[in-house]
Amino acid sequence: MQKIYLDNAATTPLDPQVIDVMTDHMKSNFGNPSSSHDFGRKAKAIVELTRKNVAKYLNCLASEVIFTAGGSEADNLVLFNAVKNLGVQRIISSAIEHHAVLHTIKVLHKDNGIETVFVKVTSDGEVDYNDLEEKLKSSNLKTLVSLMHVNNELGNILDMERVSSLCKESNALFHSDTVQAIGHVPLDLKKTPIDFVAASAHKFHGPKGVGFAVVKKGLVIKPILHGGEQEMGSRAGTENTHSIAGMNKALSLAMENYDADKIHLIQLKEYFIEQISSHIPGIAFNGRSADIKNSAPHILSVRFPTEKPMLLFNLDLKGIAASGGSACQSGSSKGSHVLSAILTEKEAKQTSVRFSFSRFNTKEEIDQVILELMHIFK
Repeated sequence: MQKIYLDNAATTPLDPQVIDVMTDHMKSNFGNPSSSHDFGRKAKAIVELTRKNVAKYLNCLASEVIFTAGGSEADNLVLFNAVKNLGVQRIISSAIEHHAVLHTIKVLHKDNGIETVFVKVTSDGEVDYNDLEEKLKSSNLKTLVSLMHVNNELGNILDMERVSSLCKESNALFHSDTVQAIGHVPLDLKKTPIDFVAASAHKFHGPKGVGFAVVKKGLVIKPILHGGEQEMGSRAGTENTHSIAGMNKALSLAMENYDADKIHLIQLKEYFIEQISSHIPGIAFNGRSADIKNSAPHILSVRFPTEKPMLLFNLDLKGIAASGGSACQSGSSKGSHVLSAILTEKEAKQTSVRFSFSRFNTKEEIDQVILELMHIFK
């Protein structure tokens, strides 16, 4: 049975070139980056080379890049520091953020009394920018805005320049979870000033368990993990050197092949939309995921005309991997908090599936998925 993987928004397969780089480093570059001898210096060199490359691709300073164990840690590092060290008393976010942000805000509200405000979201999953402007102007409390660049379930793209401008006008800090954006949607931190971003390597064909935060120069970050002075004193713990090397290669490939990958992903997405719309009557698409110009090229959220609670299970039996929402919710009996926030009660009862693509997917795979779906919904 052919296995077809269309859950790339949950995680991507490692690029073979990334595996080769990581294998080489595990064999020959095993030193501790904090050690002063030759083994340590070689390990330190790859850490700093990766830091420079991240800075180059995002157009920021290398000193602004902090390596973490992934996007969730990066989000936590930023949000806890904003409250405990930067004087933030109020956080504006949305109901459709990743739980790495929403759950952290909930803890900060409970433990630190932080005022939490949620901006309105439209039925197609767009942030209401006018409401955001009103909320920013409605209080003199030190405020941080936390809104994700690309929604992980809908693929909607935030107008980063507009939000950045609104935050600047109100002297608010701006944090964005860019986990689904890096490698798929351009981000220039000089052109669009953002105080904090978070990223994770496994979303762009790198290894799991490694990512980074970018913290704007002048904003002091203190560690939430203690025990060492690594990462310029911002994050204790020996750097995951071989994974950082893998992330470096994955990010380089993503950026160098960006144009070709984007064309390929858009072609796959357009073909999937065309085929599923033609063969399954009553199909709808959640958010702006079917809007090629206004959504990330790798994410498509499909709402089927009827409730099929065993749909993902049946697809899995056929070797097809997809998701009902964020992979971080797997095992939970709760539905998607993102879809619950934007759909009507009737729409929410219909079965929705997120299909997400990568450079390794083909039109032939999509043809097979459509055939299986046609069989299920005949």
